[in-house]
Amino acid sequence: MSRLHVVSGKGGTGKTTVAAALALALATEGRRTLLVEVEGRQGIAQLFETEALPYEERKIAVAPASEGVSRGDTDRGGKRAGEVHALAIDAERALLDYLQMFYKLGSAGRALKKLGAIDFATTIAPGLRDVLLTGKACEAVRRKDKQGKFVYDAVVMDAPPTGRITRFLNVNDEVAGLAKIGPIHNQAQAVMRVLKSPETAVHLVTLLEEMPVQETADGVEELRAAGLPVGGVVINMTRPAVLDTGDLDIAARGARTGVAKALSQAGLGGARRGGLADRLIDPLLEQAREHAERVELERAEHAELTGIGLPTYELELLPEGVDLAGLYRLARDLRKQGPI
Repeated sequence: MSRLHVVSGKGGTGKTTVAAALALALATEGRRTLLVEVEGRQGIAQLFETEALPYEERKIAVAPASEGVSRGDTDRGGKRAGEVHALAIDAERALLDYLQMFYKLGSAGRALKKLGAIDFATTIAPGLRDVLLTGKACEAVRRKDKQGKFVYDAVVMDAPPTGRITRFLNVNDEVAGLAKIGPIHNQAQAVMRVLKSPETAVHLVTLLEEMPVQETADGVEELRAAGLPVGGVVINMTRPAVLDTGDLDIAARGARTGVAKALSQAGLGGARRGGLADRLIDPLLEQAREHAERVELERAEHAELTGIGLPTYELELLPEGVDLAGLYRLARDLRKQGPI
């Protein structure tokens, strides 16, 4: 079986970006990955600067064959580049697939769609929607080609936010318990075998801020309690410390003398009272204090995440935003930090 990577995170942490970068990072040296979207936002298409994804698997990117190769088909050693395919799962279409697979409804299934029965079914049974979405992703994980090889080396799912992820992934367990026999029971059990296997990992994306870190800690606890395999924590949009430890201490203490001397040495006038250097001190100290406070808070949040006991990965904030080139850059950074 290929490996399933489920990526979740609090809203605003950049989980879709991380999922896309992870799919690129995994698709190296001839490997094929499938990047799955389940929330209908078309975020993947926007990141890869392509048209809206249909309900079909489509190749959207070529990953580097090795370091130093951007997007060619092979590197200098002849190694094949990897491929990233993408799929935007639609619950309605997935239900039609399900009905055709198990009940061979054919045109009757299309008639149900026209009558609105499918919307009705997913409305009265909200859990059914999650069953269909997870089921389609797990089917891709298990799928083999005519030679008996797995079609994808890895499937990456851009999953719902952390607050809903345990319920989303565990709904098949509930369905399997309600439907004791029959195809629905068997399908739900097959999905849970994938989701709770060692080949699945749920990764949580966070920022070094109090609320995302707390939600990440709570999410890990809930996933573990449900018996779902937790992978790693991706700390996204990290920013470098502008000041070293000594300068941070000066900023925290508001040491005017040291700042005035530094400004004077930089050619911004003498340190005399009322001079240019003196007028710059207070605004600079205020900014420095704010920076020192942020660094201290981020260190505390980082320690909180380390205490969870999971592998952590860090991705830097891209000041210019995440375009396609930035996405490849983030994928390269993930690869450098080891297997995920």
